[in-house]
Amino acid sequence: MSVRTTRKAYDPYIILKARDMVKLLARGVAIGQAVKILDDGVACDIIKIGNIVRNNERFVKRRQRIIGPDGSTLKAIELLTQCYVLVQGSTVSVMGPYKGLKEVRRIILDCMKNIHPIYRIKELMIKRELAKDPQLATESWDRFLPQFRKKHLRTSEKTAKKNERLQEKNESRKAAGLEPVDPAQTKTEKKVYTPFPPPQMPRKVDLQLESGEYFLKSHEKEARETHRRKEKQEEVTAERRAKRAEVFVAPSETAAPTVDEKRRRKREKEKEVEHGAEEEDGTKKKKKRRKTTDE
Repeated sequence: MSVRTTRKAYDPYIILKARDMVKLLARGVAIGQAVKILDDGVACDIIKIGNIVRNNERFVKRRQRIIGPDGSTLKAIELLTQCYVLVQGSTVSVMGPYKGLKEVRRIILDCMKNIHPIYRIKELMIKRELAKDPQLATESWDRFLPQFRKKHLRTSEKTAKKNERLQEKNESRKAAGLEPVDPAQTKTEKKVYTPFPPPQMPRKVDLQLESGEYFLKSHEKEARETHRRKEKQEEVTAERRAKRAEVFVAPSETAAPTVDEKRRRKREKEKEVEHGAEEEDGTKKKKKRRKTTDE
């Protein structure tokens, strides 16, 4: 297909518009929709998504994520950005205003990088509502927009969280009067490699025969099982109760002395002073006696 101008053409930019129209027709856009590209306020963008994901199954899943169930996600993107979006093969054809094209490109590329379109759609919906308020025209909208954090944690962050959990567990066990869990015991030692297969594990019936449970009657088995279950429940409830009780533990405080205690302390001090004065008088008398005897 070739594009040419005639003597009646007064806008030279129509050549580029015609080129875009040919591109859209080649991508499978209907001719009635493709003709709209000739308007001044409408532009187009063809986003290539084929080389972003290597695995074919992942590529198909993520491309389907753009469309959504019964095309609901695609319809939401079209309504919020005022663009026409067509997902075809390894490309996505978009038609609409320049601002909308930018938003659609961002949503599609993020979707192919495993960020769900719903996060961007929520953001666009909030922005749409904020744009209606003229007071917020000069203010920053960051406080209203949702801040989505990544769920992928580093190894150091995982170990830090694990240590915090273990510490909380030990504190709750101490409050309940149980022994704390040793982190060294939880670590599994590396097994020595042997080419021989491991010994066959005993069956459930064999274990029951060894313990004598196999010969028990049905009601006796049920009674034993309920007893085990109750023991487990009691342990769990004790731990939970201890964890709840941590909040209500009062901090250590020095209690103010009562009136009776103050009086008693005062009497004791007075007695000590009197006793000290008596001792001093006794020593003085002894010294005087010694002096008289010397003379």
